Amino acid sequence: MTTHVLSDTGALTHRSLRHILRSPDTIITTAVTPVALMLLFVFVLGGAITTGSDESYVNYLLPGILLITIASGIAYTAYRLFLDLQSGIAERFQSMPIARSSVLWAHVFTSLVANLVSVTVVMGVALLLGFRSGASVAAWLAVAGILILFTLALTWIAVIAGLSARSIDGASAFSYPLIFLPFISSAFVPTDSMPAPVAWFAENQPVTSIVDTIRALFAQQPVGGSIWVALAWLVGILVVAYVFAILAYRRRLR
Repeated sequence: MTTHVLSDTGALTHRSLRHILRSPDTIITTAVTPVALMLLFVFVLGGAITTGSDESYVNYLLPGILLITIASGIAYTAYRLFLDLQSGIAERFQSMPIARSSVLWAHVFTSLVANLVSVTVVMGVALLLGFRSGASVAAWLAVAGILILFTLALTWIAVIAGLSARSIDGASAFSYPLIFLPFISSAFVPTDSMPAPVAWFAENQPVTSIVDTIRALFAQQPVGGSIWVALAWLVGILVVAYVFAILAYRRRLR
């Protein structure tokens, strides 16, 4: 049974990835906005921002930009899933002898691959802008693990949006608040520079703990309790989104 699920998921993931390869503008578009923001903050606004540390502003900025990259990319998952449902191909898959869950997991794995490519592109631009890190291999793997977990959590939210939307615009509109969330966090400026109510929100929303953890790993500094807060947020969001996505999928194909 497990082999059956894996083979079905692999075949459908290969199908989705081929669609992306035929239309690479998806990945390019996903990377353009974060790169533009990075250029704007580094060359225009960065000189006026005090971070309270001696590190370059691109080093401070990069973790938040990576999260924005992923938040931008997951909208395409909702979009592709919505098109599959509208075209009737999802129902056609259900009439075939394949695992029901493989349809959703194929979209999730496709999102993971596409977003990791976009993140790699953004990292390359950051290196050209002066980003440097002496982090160990273990720290880099920890950063990769956090970004993968973040991608999976948001992708399952995208699956809910794709299953519930009534239009193409509605399928992707959910991502706008997720892209905006890093701006009200420690991603671009320290939270102690914000008005008290805004600072309270920034310090107690998931992006700040994730950004602080990645930044500490890159800077070879102790991560403290922020890593556990970040993991609690990510695992919690992932589990809740997964459950609601499965329920929405069953209700849609009932």
